[in-house]
Amino acid sequence: MAPQTSPSQVPVGVDPTRPSIARVYGGFLGGKDLYEVDRKVMTKINDAVPEAVDIARGNRGFLNRACRFLAQTKIDQFLDCGSGLPTAENTHQIVQRFNDEARVVYVDNDPVVLAHGRALLEENFRVHMVSADIFVPNSVLEHETVRRYLDLSRPTVLLQVGTMHHVEGDHAPRIMREYIDALAPGSYVVFSHFYDPQTPEHTPIAKRIENILVNGPMGAGRFRTRDEILAMLDGLELIKPNAPSPPGLSICDEWWPDGPRLTPLSAAAHCIVGAVGRKP
Repeated sequence: MAPQTSPSQVPVGVDPTRPSIARVYGGFLGGKDLYEVDRKVMTKINDAVPEAVDIARGNRGFLNRACRFLAQTKIDQFLDCGSGLPTAENTHQIVQRFNDEARVVYVDNDPVVLAHGRALLEENFRVHMVSADIFVPNSVLEHETVRRYLDLSRPTVLLQVGTMHHVEGDHAPRIMREYIDALAPGSYVVFSHFYDPQTPEHTPIAKRIENILVNGPMGAGRFRTRDEILAMLDGLELIKPNAPSPPGLSICDEWWPDGPRLTPLSAAAHCIVGAVGRKP
């Protein structure tokens, strides 16, 4: 059931007449914190591409596996940008299972995300949530809470999972460059992005979803090519723990899968890619 939209119940700063990226994404993952406007966007996407849910699920699965992978390193601090609405298996829950002293700072500027996140984290003093615009790197990197709880002169894991495809134009490589330059050597970047495989089978799917996102009330959601995405990861050594596959971008569902796949991936699942890169 959608949240009530009376003035007394809508969180401060929330406009229930405008769809939210975080709420729509959470809805595809089974979340219930939706307004009618969010449901309309989901309906349009589902009508155009019934398998679109596989993009959200693939993205979330990649995030979880990448966190498990990196939690086994000695890195104990994580900066999760555009974290979205809390779900099961959040970044801090995964990494603190391996190291209960790991510190996580979540960054978002959606009032619903901030309200839910802060409530979830009340009793975990090694996890914090801050309000900042992740597309203005300095507002994140110089944030008082980030500076207080993370030492960016030491290796850090930066997560930009499903964020940069909401940047229009050609600004995304510059934004990522600022983040990567601020990281210490030995740091890692976890990254995913909507993907146009440039194939007759998959490109029409990417374009149909992009058209709904960009030309509708969301206003953003670009499916970029492999070269366009790699330009955002310049300066990183991309890894892929699926030997003997070469390093680089991977379909999210194929990055360190939990076991043999019993059914083929849907065409939509091929339209989001992920990578984990190390800063030398």
